[in-house]
Amino acid sequence: MEYGFVDCHCHISAHEFEEVSAGVKTLIAVTEEIGEFDRVLQLQKSYPDLVAPCFGIHPLQPERRSVKPQDLHAALPQFYNHREQLVAIGEIGLDFTPWCASSQQDRDDQMKVFVEQLDVAKELDLPVNVHTRSAARVAIETMRERGVSRALLHNFAGKPSVALEGVKAGFLFSFPPAVCTNPQREKLIRQIPLEHICLETDSPALGPDRHERNEPGNIGLCCSYIAEVKGLSPQSVRTVTAQNAYRLFPKARPADRTPDTLR
Repeated sequence: MEYGFVDCHCHISAHEFEEVSAGVKTLIAVTEEIGEFDRVLQLQKSYPDLVAPCFGIHPLQPERRSVKPQDLHAALPQFYNHREQLVAIGEIGLDFTPWCASSQQDRDDQMKVFVEQLDVAKELDLPVNVHTRSAARVAIETMRERGVSRALLHNFAGKPSVALEGVKAGFLFSFPPAVCTNPQREKLIRQIPLEHICLETDSPALGPDRHERNEPGNIGLCCSYIAEVKGLSPQSVRTVTAQNAYRLFPKARPADRTPDTLR
């Protein structure tokens, strides 16, 4: 069968999106804070075969402040109330860049929120969609310690040696259009097996032009770049990354696709 693109990490709840972009088979729609939950659910209701919703509390909250445990506690009931609709818990994670986590208290709070959401994901039997800026090794180690085996590390920028630790744990990695000219990511993508790679746009950010809004339709740029780096055809990269995505996010499969078609 022929697979379409799967955008494994995008923010279609962002106000820039008044309608969903075409040309992608599945959109894994992440959230960053409780105010986005209803918007994602509304889009999923309007586009049930396209939008696959996730709920998550990001390590950075509005106005770029570090997350606090109370941010998560206010949102937790909705995780459970909508558990049947969710395909993953995300976007969650750690952001230890100095201008985002300026104190040890900030880091401690982020870790508490991250760990609690990892535990919720295990309880609900859902994968996690993870942000790991300046904290890749810590995030991977934490997930392994909590017994998490299904995770996407989006826009991964850690060292190849750290990425390979994630590969050993069974985690997957994705890269947005903005990294298609980044030599460091080229080295990283070359070393990560294709069976551990997914496609993402991180729309509306991290597009090919930093001054223009990114859209899911740009996902083909990621596919072509990964294909070039690995010496493969774009079609084979599209197929394998889609298979990877549906293996990680089985509830995101289109309604007409059965598990048998992915074996």
